[in-house]
Amino acid sequence: MLLKKEAFGKDFIWGVSTAAYQIEGAHDLDGKGPSIWDIFVKKKNKIFQSHHGDIACDFYNRYTQDLYLMHRLNIRHFRFSLSWSRILPNGIGEVNQSGIDFYNRLIDLSLELGITPWITLYHWDLPLALDKKGGWLNRDIKDWFTEYVAVCVKHFGDRVKHWMVLNEPTVFSAAGYFFGVHAPGKKGLDYFLAAAHHAALAQAAGARVIKALQPDSTVGTTFSCSHIEPYTDREKDILAAKKADVLLNRLLLEPLLGMGYPTREIKVLKRIEQYMKANDENDLKFNMDFIGVQNYTREIIKHSLFVPYLRAKIVNAKDRKVEMTAMNWEVYPESMYHILNKFNSYPNMPPLIITENGAAFPDKVEDNVVHDTKRLQYLQATIGQVLRAKQEGIPVKGYFVWTFLDNFEWAEGYQPRFGLVHVDFQTQQRIVKSSGQWYANFLE
Repeated sequence: MLLKKEAFGKDFIWGVSTAAYQIEGAHDLDGKGPSIWDIFVKKKNKIFQSHHGDIACDFYNRYTQDLYLMHRLNIRHFRFSLSWSRILPNGIGEVNQSGIDFYNRLIDLSLELGITPWITLYHWDLPLALDKKGGWLNRDIKDWFTEYVAVCVKHFGDRVKHWMVLNEPTVFSAAGYFFGVHAPGKKGLDYFLAAAHHAALAQAAGARVIKALQPDSTVGTTFSCSHIEPYTDREKDILAAKKADVLLNRLLLEPLLGMGYPTREIKVLKRIEQYMKANDENDLKFNMDFIGVQNYTREIIKHSLFVPYLRAKIVNAKDRKVEMTAMNWEVYPESMYHILNKFNSYPNMPPLIITENGAAFPDKVEDNVVHDTKRLQYLQATIGQVLRAKQEGIPVKGYFVWTFLDNFEWAEGYQPRFGLVHVDFQTQQRIVKSSGQWYANFLE
C-alpha cells in the first residue's frame, strides 16, 4: 500500500516522542537535583555495560540544533517530558529558576519554528528526595505530584496547550517496584500494588489540576499495551492470556474510565484494596481528552504452573522463531490495529493518539549514511495499520514515532537504537537515517 499523509485527514497529528532522562544529559547542571535514575544507573549490574544518562544526547546543550533539524524534517509536533528534579530539585518546595528557564527556551524555540509542544509531566525520573520519603509507595505522592503539576502549568501553560500526565504507569510501577529492573529497584507484589494505586490516583489528580488552571487545554495520559494471543486454543492458555491482558493492558486504564480495578481474573490483585481509602474509586476517574496508546508488539501467552499469582508466561519471540527487533520483540505491525480496536471497544473511551511506536534495530554508519531498511519497513507497515483502523471508524487522532534521536533506553543502555536520527554518543554527531528521511518526505 502506498501511504499518503492526506489519507489520514488534514487534522491528523504527526510527531515524535522523547523523554527528559533519555536525551537531556546535564544531570547535575544549573541546580538540577538528582532523580532516582541518576542513582540507579550507578548500581552494579543494573544497566547494560554500566551505561548511564549523565550526558545521553546532550539535548540540554544541543536542543537548538535538534529543533532546527526537527523542523527541517517537517516534524511539527514534539512530545517531550519535563525533568521534575530540574524544576523542583527536592520534588516539592523551592523552584529552580534555571530549570524553568531551560524549558521556557525549549518551548519558545519550538513555537518559533512552528513545532507544537506536547508535554509529558512524568516520564519515570522521580526526584531522589521524594524517593527517600517513600516515592510512589507513599500516598502523599499524590499531593507532591499535583504541586509539581501546578508549577508546570503556571510557568508554561500560557504557551503549552497539550499535556500528558503520566508515561506508562503500569510499566514504571511494575519494573521499578515489582521486578526491580528499573529505578528505584524495589521488588515485591505489595510494593507494586501500592505504587500502582498511588500512580493511578496521581494520574487523575494531575489531570484535574491542569483543567482547573487551564480549562481550554488538551489533557491525556499514556498507557503501554500489547496485543495478547493465547499460545494454543486450550482453555488453560486462553485463561492465561486473559490474565496477561489484565496486567499488561487493563490494570490502570479501567479505573481511569470509572470501571474500578479488574481484579476478577487475578484474585491476588484484590490486595490493592488495602491501599484504598474512602472515595478513592471516584478519585481514580477522570474524563481525559485523549488516551495515549503506546504499542510495539504482541505477546503470545501460555499457561505455566511455575509462575506465581498468574500461572501464565510469555512465549518469547526467539523461541517462536519469528522476526525480532533489537529488544527481542516480535515484529508484528498488526498489533497496532488490534490494540486500537480493543481500546475503542470501551464504551466511554475518549479519542486515541498513538503517543509512542517504533522499532530498535542495529544500525550501521557507512560513508556518513544510515540505511535502516527494517525500521523504515516497520514504520510504514504500522502506520498502514493505523490507517486501517481509522478507515474503519476508530477515532485515532495522531501518531508519534518513538523516537527522534537514538537515546538511553533504560536498563538496555545505548545498545537498542530507536531513533529516526542516528547519534554517535562519543562525538554527539547526528545523522538522519533513511527512516527519518522517509518520514520527512511523508510529512512534506
